[in-house]
Amino acid sequence: MATFLTSQLDFIFFFYGLAFLLFGAVVSAVSRSPNQTIPWPMLGAFAYIHGACEWFDLIALVVSDNPEFALFRTVLMTVSFLALFEFARQDAGRIGIPVPGRWIYLPLVAVTVFGWYLAGVTGANIMARYALAFPASTLVCVLFAIHARRAPPAERRWLIVASVAFGAYGVAAGLVVPPVQNYSFDVINYPLFIEMTGMPVQLIRGLLACLSAFAIWAFWGQRLIVNSESALYAKFHKRQFILTLSAMGTVLVLGWFLTEVMGGIYKTHVQNAARADLNLIASRLTGETATTEAMVQVLAGSRAVGELLANSPAANRERVDDLLTLETQASGASEGFILDRNGIVLAATARASADRIATIGRDLSLAPYFRSAVAGNPGHHYAFDAASRMPHYFVSYPIRNEKGVLLGAGVLKKTLAQFEAEMAGFQRSFAMIDAEGIVILTNRPDMRLRMIWPLSATTRAALSPFYGELTGAPLMAREFVGAQWGTFDGNRDYIQRHGIDHGSWSLVTWNIPQGVFASRVVGIVITLLMTIMILIYLVARDRWMYDNVQLEKRFELEELARSLDKRAATDPLTGLFNRRKLDRSLTAEIMRAERYKTPLALMLFDIDHFKRVNDNFGHQVGDAVLIELSRYAAAHIRSTDVLARWGGEEFVILCPGISGPMTCLLAGNLLAGMSSLKMPEVGSITCSFGVTEYQEGDTAEALLMRADNALYRAKSNGRNRIELETLPNVESPGTAPSAGGPFETTKTPVRT
Repeated sequence: MATFLTSQLDFIFFFYGLAFLLFGAVVSAVSRSPNQTIPWPMLGAFAYIHGACEWFDLIALVVSDNPEFALFRTVLMTVSFLALFEFARQDAGRIGIPVPGRWIYLPLVAVTVFGWYLAGVTGANIMARYALAFPASTLVCVLFAIHARRAPPAERRWLIVASVAFGAYGVAAGLVVPPVQNYSFDVINYPLFIEMTGMPVQLIRGLLACLSAFAIWAFWGQRLIVNSESALYAKFHKRQFILTLSAMGTVLVLGWFLTEVMGGIYKTHVQNAARADLNLIASRLTGETATTEAMVQVLAGSRAVGELLANSPAANRERVDDLLTLETQASGASEGFILDRNGIVLAATARASADRIATIGRDLSLAPYFRSAVAGNPGHHYAFDAASRMPHYFVSYPIRNEKGVLLGAGVLKKTLAQFEAEMAGFQRSFAMIDAEGIVILTNRPDMRLRMIWPLSATTRAALSPFYGELTGAPLMAREFVGAQWGTFDGNRDYIQRHGIDHGSWSLVTWNIPQGVFASRVVGIVITLLMTIMILIYLVARDRWMYDNVQLEKRFELEELARSLDKRAATDPLTGLFNRRKLDRSLTAEIMRAERYKTPLALMLFDIDHFKRVNDNFGHQVGDAVLIELSRYAAAHIRSTDVLARWGGEEFVILCPGISGPMTCLLAGNLLAGMSSLKMPEVGSITCSFGVTEYQEGDTAEALLMRADNALYRAKSNGRNRIELETLPNVESPGTAPSAGGPFETTKTPVRT
């Protein structure tokens, strides 16, 4: 179980970050509610920053990590814990608990910096959790418990859940820390937690964040239910809570399944390619050593070599030396030796003194491959040469006489430098490691003499004469065999280990299969989009329901208010604005014209000889004429104009933004159109228009009086015409024809 969950760390980090972002969204919604005294914004800031930090951890896991990025994430995490601490400090002070000032952050941050000084980024991460995360979460746990004691029963249980969730989170986030080398302050670290519980601590933290988010959401929902005073909303909210939990759980499970399937398809391709590459490397190494093995067999089967070892009178030392040199060169070996059964070197390609040859013989006689040869079996051995800093391959073969009697052994020593040079351009990373996990040969020079897995101090000290001081950090957390997905040098890789024939050394390959993670990231992104869409729908649905409940409560009052306002501003016969509404609009437009220096005109018109209509056809017909005329006028003015019934058969059109002459053109269109209307029973009618425009300092009364004067003049001059009246200081366009009657301009003295 632990291995499986560890392989799902990318999705767990995604879930962890999503849980905190969801937490932040819930807290932000609660903070916007009226009459909130708890400092929710600081808690929301903690959730948002921490959620973003976990998604940065996901990026580091999926793409790659480096010290600068790790430091940035640690700083961001520390800031999130500071926000949580500030939330607790503000809330505690609000309810009367003595708290220190913001100066308290100086020593707490200093502790974090001290951790960085001791153990780098990991040390800072650990100290931030000890000094900030644990005390802040514990204090929040206590504060929610205090709020629960003061809350109504319906809200109390959810505050208790939030309190418990934060208490558990304080342990999971504040006391379970990353492992650190050479220090003992990681009391409960991530590997130990996985060993104890069988699951990564990030999964526990994400689940606790979800629990906290839903608890606060439920607490807020209970408060909304009380505020709404609606049994319908209470029932809806309970269903919505269950629906949201079910939907989120379903989406995450389906998203994980999709992520696993998409990653699994590509994983299969990666694993097959990795196995093929490993087999290719092993085959190439076998080919490198097979020639040496064949040549040492040829050397051991030579009659001249046998005669030399048997002390035969026919022995030819020069011939043996030439043969040894030839076989050594043909195999690509660096040195060749012929030894008797006692380990005495009888022939060697090495150019050395007799004492040196004797020393080589003593070393070879103790080697396991020589012992194997003098026991009658071929011998093979890989060894690291401390002088040349290169690995070598030794192969030995027993030498017998014609009767099968063992006489000695032939030994060839071959350096693997040529093999390493040929494999330098191989795309997949690989290494040849010894039994202790030290990288002896690799196509990645920076990995040479690195530890694959941790070694004890005693083992490192024992190996130091051969490899030097081993100080680099291990590439993996523990020894492994076979093939697995795991963390290698800080990156999640597919790693294989394959034993080399004839020895305890192994071949290790690894690679950063970005395609696997890219495939899984596609599944994660799809899950994120599905989650966002579902949350938007659920939140909008909840808001829609709450708003509907509020609307129902206010509906009758608002409907009554709208009815009263409409009746107060509307003429009951024509449906146009009435005089009261016009007075308000006229006052507002005069103020606007005065402020922005824009033109404003007023048009006053009435129906010619309307009294005859009432007298001859009755008031009902007269009312029909008024209604039809109102409809026509309303349909043929601008949307910004204000049309009102002034009284009886008189109407007013307020025309903002245009001058008096332009208003006369509009009046001309109306006059022509109204003259062409065919009224039932009455037939055609005509209207007279009086127009004026606003001048600086005008009052509403002055403007209406000038329009009324112009209308009176239009009546006096024969009706069915337009008259424009302006002040003496206004330039007059003169007299111009209009579309239904004369258009005249009259200058009127200013009245004081």
